[in-house]
Amino acid sequence: MKHGKKYVEAAKAVERFKLYDPAEAVAVVKKTAVAKFDETIEAHIRTGCDGRHADQQIRGAVVLPHGTGKKVRVLVFAKDAKAEEAKAAGAEFVGGDELIPKIQNEGWLDFDVVVATPDMMGVVGRLGRVLGPKGLMPNPKAGTVTMDVTKAVHDIKAGKIEYRLDKTNIIHVPIGKASFTEEQLADNFQTLMDAINKAKPSALKGTFLKSVTIAPTMGPGVKINPVKLV
Repeated sequence: MKHGKKYVEAAKAVERFKLYDPAEAVAVVKKTAVAKFDETIEAHIRTGCDGRHADQQIRGAVVLPHGTGKKVRVLVFAKDAKAEEAKAAGAEFVGGDELIPKIQNEGWLDFDVVVATPDMMGVVGRLGRVLGPKGLMPNPKAGTVTMDVTKAVHDIKAGKIEYRLDKTNIIHVPIGKASFTEEQLADNFQTLMDAINKAKPSALKGTFLKSVTIAPTMGPGVKINPVKLV
């Protein structure tokens, strides 16, 4: 893969085979984020899990202390008092059955997170084929199927992120923006790693954290020493 001049220049700041301490890695990543826009800093965590086994799945959510730097649009499936509660909490979109054709037929997807009360999951289930592949399906483990819609919306707005294994057993999550201070990024990263270490499946034999890399949207990855994160 051919990289542009900026990427090649930024990559010079990264020692390719070095495993950095977390604080040092954050400092380097901030230096390599040289795009004209405020790049997202992401963590990529390769685990020793085998997600094909239910007892080695990892899925959960954590509120980053400094948020993600991104404005998140929330859609809540709820009715009556719970719908009013969701609106009061600041959800951008609130509804029920009437949203199904809009999403299914018109391809409306102007939202980033979907929350539903348990009694609405029958309705939301009909959207599984659309929301599932996009990672938007509400899930109790992620706290997005709940009667406490106020807390769910507030947490999401405060910087709650979901983490889960992809098909290659890697977790990809944002930990903030390039404009964040080193302390903010380090705090967010540590909070994420604490949550992921807690979520380690008891059925896993062998190494849990195989490799941990942080990288800006357009820049090179910086590898962190996994031993420092356990």
